[in-house]
Amino acid sequence: MGNCEEFKDDSVKDAPVRGFLHRANDPEADCLVLTHGAGANCQAPLLKALADTFCDSGMTVLRCDLPFRQARPHGPPMRGAGERDQEGLRAAVEAMRRKSAGRIYLGGHSYGGRQASMLAAAVPGLVERLLLLSYPLHPPKRLDQMRTAHLPSLQTPAMFVSGERDGFGSRAEMETALKLIPARTELLMIPGAGHELMTAKNRAELPGRVVEAFLTFSKG
Repeated sequence: MGNCEEFKDDSVKDAPVRGFLHRANDPEADCLVLTHGAGANCQAPLLKALADTFCDSGMTVLRCDLPFRQARPHGPPMRGAGERDQEGLRAAVEAMRRKSAGRIYLGGHSYGGRQASMLAAAVPGLVERLLLLSYPLHPPKRLDQMRTAHLPSLQTPAMFVSGERDGFGSRAEMETALKLIPARTELLMIPGAGHELMTAKNRAELPGRVVEAFLTFSKG
């Protein structure tokens, strides 16, 4: 089991990295950069639970705040924040490259996962795998606003985790969207869960299930 410590990196002037590093005991361990959704921060219970469980499995995890959240402690990202948030994720990945000899993965919940996937599509080879939690395929009941334009350019293998009751994308909609991606994908559906994924009923077993599935996916 590793330890958790506050993490700061100012190597990229306009995209400081702020968060918490769950450091595995093995200095050559693989590393996951994990970020939050539009209404949360890196202290979200889902991220903390996943980070602890991944670290217990032998992986280093950096859970970090996106630039919009660093600038605005409360509220959703302002229009146009996505580009800078992607810069922040890239800075976090580069910071972990300097610290870890293992493979680097990138992931996030909802908005954070979307920005991670857009970054990976724009910069092929930046990371080895993606973990996309509750990917916001479209706003609830707004099928005319599909967020799939970058998916045909995504060459990084990606595992998606979605709740069966998620209003941002049904199982059928997600399965259709994943067919746009040329890289290898996997969809893990969580029964009874909505967009938040972790519920009172599944909080004990969900982190372990996601971690086990992602570790298996990453071997492929």
